[in-house]
Amino acid sequence: MRIVVALTGASGMIYAQRLLDNLDTSQHEVHLVMSNYAQVVIGQELPEGLRVAAGVTKHSLKSMSAPFASGSNAFDAMVVIPCTMGTMGRIAHGYSEDVLLRGADVMLKERKKLILVPRETPLSLVHVKNMELLLLAGATLLPANPSFYMNPKTIEELVDTVVGRVLDHLGIQNKVVKRWQEEAE
Repeated sequence: MRIVVALTGASGMIYAQRLLDNLDTSQHEVHLVMSNYAQVVIGQELPEGLRVAAGVTKHSLKSMSAPFASGSNAFDAMVVIPCTMGTMGRIAHGYSEDVLLRGADVMLKERKKLILVPRETPLSLVHVKNMELLLLAGATLLPANPSFYMNPKTIEELVDTVVGRVLDHLGIQNKVVKRWQEEAE
């Protein structure tokens, strides 16, 4: 697959890190773009910085020459993780002033997978209406709501309950989390 991973300035950079850790660049073409404020949040939340595997192509936010900025070179999927409400609103209303927003716009118009991982609470009516627009346009909203039924023991295991779902929605086989099992009768 050809996948764009986009990071915005929402708290939750560990979600982005764990996604990048679990995308095999020998099997997938992975491109990375970050908002300006994502860099600040990385500095606050990932003291050792963002680990980016060899083979991941990084793009400047202002470079509109990235291949995923055009529908004639549409990628298979894009994940915005974590996704700020501001980014979500700009995507919902078609603002494409940088390559991150343009990439999301291309994914929607080309009917490709756009997965947004918001990490915000509480939600306002404006947020919900933007989410409605995005769902109607074909985006997948996958909030960073971890699950607890598998009794995660570490922060990484907790985070991986969300990352595993992102990988599932990308269609990438993974063993990031234990699967729900049918009860024995």
